Amino acid sequence: MSSLLPKTKKLSSFITRHYPILKTLINPHPSPLLPISHYATQSSKFPEYEMPTVTWGVIQGKKEKLINRVKICDYLKTLGIITDELEPIELPSTIEVISERVEFLQKLGLTIDDINEYPLMLGCSVRKNLIPVLAYLEKIGISRSKLGEFVKNYPQVLHASVVVELAPVVKFLRGLDVEKQDLGYVLMKYPELLGFKLEGTMSTSVAYLVSVGVSPRDIGPMVTQYPYLLGMRVGTMIKPLVDYLVSIGLPKKIVARMIEKRAYVIGYSLEETVKPNVECLISFGVRREMLPLVIAQYPQILGLPVKAKMSTQQYFFSLKLKVDPEGFARVVEKMPQIVSLKQNVIMKPVEFLLGRAFKVEDIAKMVVRCPQILCSRVELMKNSYYFYKTEMGRPMKELVEYPEYFTYSLESRIKPRYQKLQSKGIRSSLNWFLNCSDQRFEERLEGNFIDADTEGPVFDMGGKLDMPGGGGEVVSDEDDDESDDDEVLYRRTLTL
Repeated sequence: MSSLLPKTKKLSSFITRHYPILKTLINPHPSPLLPISHYATQSSKFPEYEMPTVTWGVIQGKKEKLINRVKICDYLKTLGIITDELEPIELPSTIEVISERVEFLQKLGLTIDDINEYPLMLGCSVRKNLIPVLAYLEKIGISRSKLGEFVKNYPQVLHASVVVELAPVVKFLRGLDVEKQDLGYVLMKYPELLGFKLEGTMSTSVAYLVSVGVSPRDIGPMVTQYPYLLGMRVGTMIKPLVDYLVSIGLPKKIVARMIEKRAYVIGYSLEETVKPNVECLISFGVRREMLPLVIAQYPQILGLPVKAKMSTQQYFFSLKLKVDPEGFARVVEKMPQIVSLKQNVIMKPVEFLLGRAFKVEDIAKMVVRCPQILCSRVELMKNSYYFYKTEMGRPMKELVEYPEYFTYSLESRIKPRYQKLQSKGIRSSLNWFLNCSDQRFEERLEGNFIDADTEGPVFDMGGKLDMPGGGGEVVSDEDDDESDDDEVLYRRTLTL
């Protein structure tokens, strides 16, 4: 038979020419052997056989492949695996091989139900697909104990080529400054990233964010915090949201800073969540010109169930604090986080003030003027109050007029400044000696006069932040006349 094998012919040519002889090796009940010329001219008489293929080391004809496939499917059914979706894929020729695959997946942590969610994974070879892919995932930071969970969430990864598909995506993430130790965390949150094309959505979303002012060096931390942004389409998701925020008064630079610090904001649905929430705030009395300040302080408010939260808190403020709806709207403007603050937390400082003989009406005024007192720790409020009563000896009326007193540090601001006033024999309002920087306070002490109290910064849309009575002086962290309006607004309003 070796004489029949031409050395220069390929295996397929050999099989084609000598198929009848091979057929006798496959068919356990061969028909009488006829001359080769007969098979060459009468091949159409054997429709059950086509060109044989070499699968798993066994030469199979169509009939044998069908028989083996039926046996394998019957075996899988006994395990509870639904085989309907397996028709388009090639299965191994023996039950032993398919059994090895099922056992491997089960040891990985997958159940029969998991396999039924994506039965195409049974078409993956243990040695050629499963082991190389899983080894690479472990190498880039996904712990072995979480590999099963990863495969459950994204079983398509088992079909991927490590070199052609997985490695380039990982390289792209590293190029965005995603830290090496964060790769596993990022991919566990959004495993579908491994199936993206580099020249598609990932690249365009990053390019757009940089174009609106997001710092390139912040892209990595943003992806780590919210990797889904790489799968968001610019034209239908990211850009419409940015354009809308700009349209209601937020400068684009402020929007960029918000996205840098709270990347998940761009995941909020514009039509289903953001627009309804903005309209809801307006319906509860928040002024349109204050919306930019509200959103800049608390970007998360765009994605909350605002109507339900505002309704609950408004009723609570009216019932417990005697704050009317208009007053509640002013509270939200000054501290929008109030919509998410738990009521038992709110009541602690209120109960402290009630216990110090403050009237409910006075507490309501204090809350509307400075809602931040509702976030103050009662222990610190106690210390500040006792210092006020025993050392300063001032009337309670001043605390009602200037509740911000409770928001300053007793040890680092109130005590040292009050002692300096005492040493110079100066008596002033709480606002005058507390509501200013250290430098301004020293300038006031050295002056021969006491300038008027100020009410704090005022925000005007399209303008700068001016201190009332300050002669139009711009309040900023730096005395830089060239600072643009957006940057001044950012410095004064954002605490992200």
